[in-house]
Amino acid sequence: MATDLRARYAPLLAMSTDEVVTHSLVRDVTLPSGRTLALITLDNGHDYTRPNTLGPETLAELGEVLSGLRARASSHDIDAIAITGKRFNFAAGADLSNVGSIPSRDVALLLAKLGHEVLGSLGSLGVPSFTFYNGLALGGGVEIGLNSDYRTVDATVPAFALPETFLGLVPGWGGTSILPNIIGIENALKVIIENPLKQNRMLKGPQVAELGIADAIFPSLNFLEDSLAWADRVIGGDIEVKRPHAPGRLERLAKWDLAIGIARKTLEEKLGTVALAPYRALDLLKLAKGDDRAKGFAAEDEALADLISGDQFVASIYAFNLVQKRAKRPAGAPDKALARPVNKVGVIGAGLMATQFATLFVRRLKVPVVITDLDQARVDTGVAAIRRELEKLHEKGRIDGDEYGRLIGLVHGTTDRSEFADCDWVIEAVFEELGVKQQVFGDFEKIVGPETVLATNTSSLSVAEIGAQLEHPERLVGFHFFNPVAQMPLIEVVKTDSTDDATLATAMATAKILKKTAVITRDTPGFVVNRVLAKVLGEAMNAVDTGTTFETVDHALDRIGLPMTPFELLELVGLKVGAHVLDTHHKAFPERFFESENLHRLADYGKLYDRDGKGRAKGFDKKAVQIVAGGKTPMTAASFAERVEVGLADEIKRMLDDQVVAAAEDIDLCLILGAGYPFQAGGITPYLDRIGASEKAFGGTFHTPPIRGAASR
Repeated sequence: MATDLRARYAPLLAMSTDEVVTHSLVRDVTLPSGRTLALITLDNGHDYTRPNTLGPETLAELGEVLSGLRARASSHDIDAIAITGKRFNFAAGADLSNVGSIPSRDVALLLAKLGHEVLGSLGSLGVPSFTFYNGLALGGGVEIGLNSDYRTVDATVPAFALPETFLGLVPGWGGTSILPNIIGIENALKVIIENPLKQNRMLKGPQVAELGIADAIFPSLNFLEDSLAWADRVIGGDIEVKRPHAPGRLERLAKWDLAIGIARKTLEEKLGTVALAPYRALDLLKLAKGDDRAKGFAAEDEALADLISGDQFVASIYAFNLVQKRAKRPAGAPDKALARPVNKVGVIGAGLMATQFATLFVRRLKVPVVITDLDQARVDTGVAAIRRELEKLHEKGRIDGDEYGRLIGLVHGTTDRSEFADCDWVIEAVFEELGVKQQVFGDFEKIVGPETVLATNTSSLSVAEIGAQLEHPERLVGFHFFNPVAQMPLIEVVKTDSTDDATLATAMATAKILKKTAVITRDTPGFVVNRVLAKVLGEAMNAVDTGTTFETVDHALDRIGLPMTPFELLELVGLKVGAHVLDTHHKAFPERFFESENLHRLADYGKLYDRDGKGRAKGFDKKAVQIVAGGKTPMTAASFAERVEVGLADEIKRMLDDQVVAAAEDIDLCLILGAGYPFQAGGITPYLDRIGASEKAFGGTFHTPPIRGAASR
């Protein structure tokens, strides 16, 4: 049997010569009743910092082990089989290191079939099968348990997810077929579609049990012992495992298709239709209503084969590697040892952004945070807002009662600036005007200690100019968050010619503690994200100003696969903010960035869209349309899109030539994490290469060879 398996999957296994194999280590465990359970421990031989993964060789070995255990079960040598992982780690899913180089759809199909054959056998071993999720479980790791008869989870599991749609794939080893028939279609949609598309949100151990993915949850201290004892009682019939979330007849008849339909409409509104994987997952989830596992597995095979051999997955792997690898080794970062400790944080301002900063700093750094503003009433309002946010986190179970009490006690508001004297880090969130920021930092520099880092959240002003009047500009750094602060993962860390290495190292270390991805940029207008945003918005407003309709402009860039249209983004960031960003870039680069008086008029008016009671756009506001009327040279959607794309290629090339960041990969990383540019396109530079915009702009490409991906025309 084992030899036959390896022969059938030989083309796939031939690609795995450098795979880090996760071995299936078997030992017999005598249960309290005297029964024998064969316990498989997945272990790749490395410590907990390198998770177990499931490559072809790993799957083949697991298949061989399970085949041997099936024979033992038929001989009544064992009474049950269980799988767990090495310490702190179950399995991080499929080994993606070589998947992007799979040469053909036929070989991709073999990978899908191998996973199904091996994991699917867990349900037909002749004895009960158990999975003990003892740590990190992602993708195929989760699906090991789904294919088993029963599952337990460690209460301290930090990350549990089916992230495949985030990567341009589907949960294709039983995830879409089995999960909805365990926890119901609505819960399955949350795990398979909603969570991955919310910056790859993960579940924790208690949530896994609450959703019904695990049948039992045990504390970490005696997790394995408790799981074995529980399994013994299940085998003996002392425990009847109930699945309260499993779909009933009514759900299958009435709710299932309705839930799929709502999810599809939501995806179209939020994501557009360029990305293939989420819609393919919806098709598989719809098929799962029939609870025909063989039929579902066959459909998953075809879906995985199509997606793995397609361009979107290749681009997604490029983007995934940026987020997982390049983000952890930021280009240009100084020695970590130079970073100074941050034991107290000061926030200048008490408005919305300031309170978001304060909440994040106190939650992540767990140090005293003091905020200030012009008067006590504003300060009190800001402190109350921070406390409300912490209370919401407590109510959602994100922080426990003890931590909630401690964090509340660490937040303080005052108009007495002398309380900033012992701060190690001071960040401003005041009005986006150069003179205001210069005055603020000039005042506070006289109060704080000589090594205090001064951080500005400016989105487009020159950090060097903000610090031009400081006695010690070397301790000023740009620390540009994106809104909403708690959710957006990017921080642009802006280094001026004066910023010293200790300040920069402290900023990078602080960003890491905040659980943000930091990219170092030069001090140049708009840095990365807002410069690209200004290019798109400037071109959009110029097109409207010259007579192109809002509707034409707004959907001409749909083929890029962005999460929202240019004018939806403009209204989200704020019309006045957009006008300010555009003015700043026009002033810096008048030959390449447009100014728009109409945008200022729209900002004064206050809106672009006519919306219903739920905030959904019904169309463009009639008054907004009147404000921009009068242009005589409209563009077509195609000519506008080409103009934007070639313009972006030109601007990004200039940014790289000017060393705003170290490489094109950093541009893509910023736009993926700071502006929602799609994974399945690989960010912006691979897209511009594929459609020929790079060639038209500067006669070359950003990547050699160009990276395959989605939305090529």
